[in-house]
Amino acid sequence: RRLSVTEEGQAYLRRVAPVLEELDAAAEAAKGARSLPTGLLRITASIAFSDKVLVPLLPVFQAQYPNITVDLHCSDTNLDLIEDGIDLAIRLAPAPQGDLVSSLLMPTHYKVVASPSFLDRSPPCSAPIDLTHLNCLRYALPGLRDTWLFSQAERDAFGVAVTGSPLIANAIALRSAALSGIGVALLADWLIDHDLAAGRLVEIFPEYQSTLSEFETAAWLLYPNRAYLPRKVRVMIDFLKSHLGQATQAT
Repeated sequence: RRLSVTEEGQAYLRRVAPVLEELDAAAEAAKGARSLPTGLLRITASIAFSDKVLVPLLPVFQAQYPNITVDLHCSDTNLDLIEDGIDLAIRLAPAPQGDLVSSLLMPTHYKVVASPSFLDRSPPCSAPIDLTHLNCLRYALPGLRDTWLFSQAERDAFGVAVTGSPLIANAIALRSAALSGIGVALLADWLIDHDLAAGRLVEIFPEYQSTLSEFETAAWLLYPNRAYLPRKVRVMIDFLKSHLGQATQAT
């Protein structure tokens, strides 16, 4: 009930892949540069980023490119682009390393937030150290749940030990918990900017940078390292960059 490629088959695939890509490029060129790109476009991103950022943009993309079928894989596990046949991945991390081609989509920042109702009934919280006295909503992931990092101006970065319940593995559920008023959360700006603007959440330490692990984080576009980039992938890269802040032509 399960098949796997042999070592010889993998070697054969590596050798013929460039030829197949050249054939695809030639076929696409033969159709004419003015024709609309077509085909199945397989994309992967985290569950939260897919829900809050990508899905709202899909109707606009589909209106522009009706002949492309988007196959969106929402997963908090980093899928293998080659093994899983993924054309384009969006990863939230420091600058990625490895064999994949990476391109900056947009910078990301984290903010310490809570609902107005929670802040109204809690002790004053004017500095990060005050978090030790508050219920903090934490990621249920090793290495990310016990310490939040802060920096300010010329001060060295420092950590604050946080405790609280519940532990939650999904960013969307963590946001919902913060909105319900049960604690303080550290969440990405793209996830909560609308809540901050509407007053549903309040940023507690706007004068500090905050993060779970790395201060220099961003959303990155990743795709297999190959000479030929299909038009369906190229137009999606350009579309995302034009709508999310880093508008540069894909190459």
